[in-house]
Amino acid sequence: MITAAVISDTHNLLRPAVLEQLAGCDVILHGGDICRQEIVDRLRERAPLYVVRGNNDRDWAEQIPYTLDFTLEGVRFFMTHKKTDIPGRIADYDVIVYGHSHRFAMEQTGGTLFLNPGSCGPRRFRQNITMAILRIENGQILSADRIDLPDYIPAADNRNRAAIEKEIPADIRNRIEKAVRMIKKGKSVTEIAVRLRLDHDLAENICRMYLTHPGVDIDGIMRRLGL
Repeated sequence: MITAAVISDTHNLLRPAVLEQLAGCDVILHGGDICRQEIVDRLRERAPLYVVRGNNDRDWAEQIPYTLDFTLEGVRFFMTHKKTDIPGRIADYDVIVYGHSHRFAMEQTGGTLFLNPGSCGPRRFRQNITMAILRIENGQILSADRIDLPDYIPAADNRNRAAIEKEIPADIRNRIEKAVRMIKKGKSVTEIAVRLRLDHDLAENICRMYLTHPGVDIDGIMRRLGL
């Protein structure tokens, strides 16, 4: 049997609570948005690492693939950062791992387990800090567990926290209202992010919530974003 830690969206931050969970794992799977080589190096010191490149992993990560497929203990995996990049042939895989949304999700579709471990890096959108642990043996997933982690970061590890954390603007409701008006005018995510001084991922999530949930109001968008 092997134990696999599944993490994503660390965004420059390896929390002590995450490192404690990794201590008992045989392999580590990272769903992207690592943000610097040092995080990759620290993870590889602990266990064999399977990692994909996220949208925030820039030139330093050019050797990291955007997608990976591999087999662990007879279980077939596919990994990518964004759910939109999952291939149509899902029956080829037993587990599909992705990230990007910072929101934990786990569901079985046919014979395939879809798993987003959420984010265990800086807290974003007031969502929980999560990861997952898989236990695998002889081609079977014995267990797939969600792990909720504390937000506490010791002072010794807190030096760059202010720079790492992406704060939600105090006037976020007003900015979402403006973003919706810009979406209706056909403006791009980048234009909305720049004009409203929003983090690009937050602007992308606002657009996705509005476009994929017909009739949703501002309160509905905020609830879906965990704001």
